[in-house]
Amino acid sequence: MNRRVLPFLLLLSGLAFWELCVRFYQVPHYILPTPTLILTELIKKHVLLATHTLVTLQEMLIGFTLAIVIAIPIAILMFQFSVLEYAFYPFIIGSQSIPVFAIAPLLIVWFGYGIFSKVVMTAIIVFFPITLNTLDGLKSTDPDVVNMFRILKANRWQILWKVNFPAALPFIFSGAKIGISISTIGAVIGEWVGSKAGLGYLMLHSNSQMQIALVFAAIVCLTIMGLVLLAIMTFLEKIVMPWKTST
Repeated sequence: MNRRVLPFLLLLSGLAFWELCVRFYQVPHYILPTPTLILTELIKKHVLLATHTLVTLQEMLIGFTLAIVIAIPIAILMFQFSVLEYAFYPFIIGSQSIPVFAIAPLLIVWFGYGIFSKVVMTAIIVFFPITLNTLDGLKSTDPDVVNMFRILKANRWQILWKVNFPAALPFIFSGAKIGISISTIGAVIGEWVGSKAGLGYLMLHSNSQMQIALVFAAIVCLTIMGLVLLAIMTFLEKIVMPWKTST
């Protein structure tokens, strides 16, 4: 059996079990709707869901791009200058112990209810895996190759771009794939704290009106969006690093 079929079979089995259990035990739809009811809601409210999905997608993509632009240069500087690594590394690690819900209200106060506060929240969450993966990738370079370039009189920046950075690409893409997958968390949390649009806002608004099927429909949209973005990132990885296609 094709290994790609197994996840779909597992998903269908889980949905069927969910449908049967809810119907058998007569669970009220405002507590746990059936998958068929969620699908109906997806079809019936597709325009509303698409509108809010585009808002969240915009926040995610801008926040992810901002994190990439900041994280990779910082990782490179930390790799090139050990004093910067010693100075910044503890703070980067320590920042992950701060609950994101504690930061979100502050971002709303500082940046307002517009898109920028959600972008910053997304960038904060995505920044960590990209920075650490890039730094680890730069450190993974074969020392023999580095020594050979030094013998050929290459300077440290030439070694960085021709040896260290190519060796770090698999790590950078690993961090980027993790980052794009969790970028939904930053955007949705920002929308929960303060927003007038986006899937996070729609989930809160629907939950307050006991429209639980619509809440699940928004979750489905978030899941699909995350999977599509991950697939795009994997496709880009294969283009940039074709030698990894067969692995």
